[in-house]
Amino acid sequence: MSNKHIIHLIEQIPFSGLSENDLSAIKSHTADCSNCGLAFEAAHLSALLLKERVAEQFEPSPFFQTRVMARLRERQVANESWAWSRLWRSAGALASSMVATVAALALLTFVVPGTQMSAGSSEMTAVNVYSAEDVLLDQSGTSEDQISDGQVLTSLYGADEDSVR
Repeated sequence: MSNKHIIHLIEQIPFSGLSENDLSAIKSHTADCSNCGLAFEAAHLSALLLKERVAEQFEPSPFFQTRVMARLRERQVANESWAWSRLWRSAGALASSMVATVAALALLTFVVPGTQMSAGSSEMTAVNVYSAEDVLLDQSGTSEDQISDGQVLTSLYGADEDSVR
């Protein structure tokens, strides 16, 4: 191994993983080759530095936890103001469709029947002198204006061929 450089051995195997045979071969080669000796010393020093760094304990400052918790509370307070916007993003389509449905039902309930009554023919108003409320609540007025139940049913449902015969 004296003719070959040991740098490939140092690069392939971690320093702590070198066997006794490898270490003896490296030491015999580094006695003759100064470049390989420098590489071996650098690998040895880097292994020692890594061991020391791993063994070192890092302790945060005493107020580290306090600062972190205070920052988290600040973020929570800032995010609470946006809670409604997150809720609207998730349920906005549903709420919008519900409002549109209520508006359409209100339109169909109040506007459409009023336009149909005003567009009705004058013959229907002449035949139906009494409204359903007048008949049910008996608000027909004087006794001479009263009509029989048969007349009311005839005006509401029209003359049926079978009932006339």
